[in-house]
Amino acid sequence: MDSVEGRGAVVTGGASGIGLATARELGARGARVVIGDVEVRALDEAVERLRAEGIDALGVPCDVRRLDDLTRLADEAFRYLSAVHVVFNNAGVALAGPVSAMTHDDWRWVIDVDLWGPIHGVEAFLPRLREQGQGGHMLFTASFAGLVPNIGLGPYCVAKYGVVALAEVLARELKADGIGVSVLCPMIVATNIGASERNRGPEYRGGASTEPAAPRAAAGQLLDGPGAGVVLDVDDVARLAVDAILADRLYVLPHLGARASIRRRFERIDATFDEQVAAGWDH
Repeated sequence: MDSVEGRGAVVTGGASGIGLATARELGARGARVVIGDVEVRALDEAVERLRAEGIDALGVPCDVRRLDDLTRLADEAFRYLSAVHVVFNNAGVALAGPVSAMTHDDWRWVIDVDLWGPIHGVEAFLPRLREQGQGGHMLFTASFAGLVPNIGLGPYCVAKYGVVALAEVLARELKADGIGVSVLCPMIVATNIGASERNRGPEYRGGASTEPAAPRAAAGQLLDGPGAGVVLDVDDVARLAVDAILADRLYVLPHLGARASIRRRFERIDATFDEQVAAGWDH
């Protein structure tokens, strides 16, 4: 995709944080945008802000845990935009604490939003993008925690590893359709994800843990590795993400400090082959 000028774009979790910043960046480059979010008041305010900046925008209430909501978002987006070219599956939540302290409902909540949300986005939009026959791009928000395990973010890591895998598979499968794929894997960004529980519904309150309650700290504070303390501005991350769409770049890695940790992970995997051979394994 050479330009987003005149293109239609959809962003989930678009009322704040990376989602809103990316909607603004897309709009500033000439795209028309539809944003979905579970927070209706914030969604209305975000649309007003985008329109005040001269961006053609529509807001659609959307809970990414529900396929029906994503299907309705797709219906409204194709109705309003006529054609959709960029789909940004961005909505996400985080929960801090050791795996031993996670309740069943903790796991369900994080995976329902962070992994089922992007899957629902693919189910709702991908068939229409292919049928449309105009190419396009699917962008996903994962995390550095989807590439390197982070202590204290077990459910989040599990979900985000899944999002990275989803993007990697789609990148191969959709090449012939002219549909690009990117996955955004930042460390800490100045968003309100640390307050995710404001949107945790009553259906996830049951099943007390046998361990002490996990601290609900801001998830970003638990990310480890050199440079993990660098907090990036959402506008900078949004610019890099949109640049990746135009460059058809699969991985979007805003924090240079993540590089050493990612390299160490794959070096440990590679070293295992030598260790096994040294121990007599020859298959």
